[in-house]
Amino acid sequence: MGTRRFSVVESVLLGVVVLLLLIIATSFVANGQWMTIIICVAGIIAVGYILIRHNVDPDRLRARQSERTLHLAAQTLPLMSQGLNHETAAQVCELLLPVTSANGVMIADREAVLGYVGADREHHPVGAPIGTGAAYAVLRDAKMRVIQDTDEMSFKEDLSLFRAAILVPLVLKDEEVVGILKFYYRSPKRIDETEQAMAFGLAVLLSSQISLAELDYQRELASQMELKALQAQINPHFLFNTINTIASLIRTDPQQARILLREFATFYRRTLEGSLDYITIEQEHLQTLRYLGFEIARFGADRITLTSDIEKGLESIIVPAFIIQPIVENAVGHGMREDRPLHIDVLVRSIEGMLVITVADDGIGIPKDVMSHMLDDEREHMGIALKNVNDRLRSFFGSEARLAVKSELGVGTTVFLTLGPTERLRVETND
Repeated sequence: MGTRRFSVVESVLLGVVVLLLLIIATSFVANGQWMTIIICVAGIIAVGYILIRHNVDPDRLRARQSERTLHLAAQTLPLMSQGLNHETAAQVCELLLPVTSANGVMIADREAVLGYVGADREHHPVGAPIGTGAAYAVLRDAKMRVIQDTDEMSFKEDLSLFRAAILVPLVLKDEEVVGILKFYYRSPKRIDETEQAMAFGLAVLLSSQISLAELDYQRELASQMELKALQAQINPHFLFNTINTIASLIRTDPQQARILLREFATFYRRTLEGSLDYITIEQEHLQTLRYLGFEIARFGADRITLTSDIEKGLESIIVPAFIIQPIVENAVGHGMREDRPLHIDVLVRSIEGMLVITVADDGIGIPKDVMSHMLDDEREHMGIALKNVNDRLRSFFGSEARLAVKSELGVGTTVFLTLGPTERLRVETND
């Protein structure tokens, strides 16, 4: 808006200058109008002074530069979020070249050219070695360098084309140098303090965006690793108990044993398949029912019951695998009473616009001293499962997602999983 307003002011002032020039010409032709000519000349000088002040005003220059930088950042961020590769590097170079006085822009990783835009493109093919000693020095010490010696340039075939360059490191937040941003110039005279500051600022901008992309990747990788760890920590007691249950049923109820064996195979195939990191709520519910079927076969149908109610339309929303089943497993493993059956209720609802999954049981409950640090304490199996679910929810759905636990000794435990705004999740997962 500020730049547009300034352009209008410039247009008006230029119009005034043209008008004054016409008056001068008319007065000169008419003879004897020297006073008018003098006034008009003074007006032109005043307008010129105003224009110069507008163009060299430090605040205005900084505002223009900031606006340009923000606009450029908005264009490069989607590219850098995809990582530093041949495709994104070429597109970023296309964006950077017009905002500098350089004749060529190159982005390279630690070994080879990823992208180049500008003159003499044939000497900068993608995949070519970075070549110069100056480039390796920048990678080594992470310091910007200005080259004004053709002996250090990478163009031995045509030394007259480029005679200067600015090399700036691309550095992650942990100070790891991952590449180089290089600007080429036909003349060393084109490299002034402004050009160096621009090159450095652009490198900082790209470095920050690469760091954010790397952070997102690491967060996603950590989430996947947590899921793999959860898959790998299959409770051996549950495994052996289920096998023993099936073995005993082979003698007493062969038909039921065959059904359980098929369900057992399906259960562990779903557990170990990495391609199902994200599944629908309905699939997660079915996996939970499979797990509970083994426990019911072990303890008896009169010892464990489960009721579930999923609000219509929410079955197809995508969620991370293992967010309901571990909580139900906790209820069975830590909540069962000796004197009466355990009832578990699973509800999936949209409550005040938020998607909420509730797992409630009427078991023995959790002591207050355990409740206070349950999501932080990884020594207890129950704490591991809940912390894992909580961490993966936040990784998948963001800061709006959360896990809360309410429990009372002798009454039972309720775990609330808040995933996020229902309509947004519905739209995002259906796209």
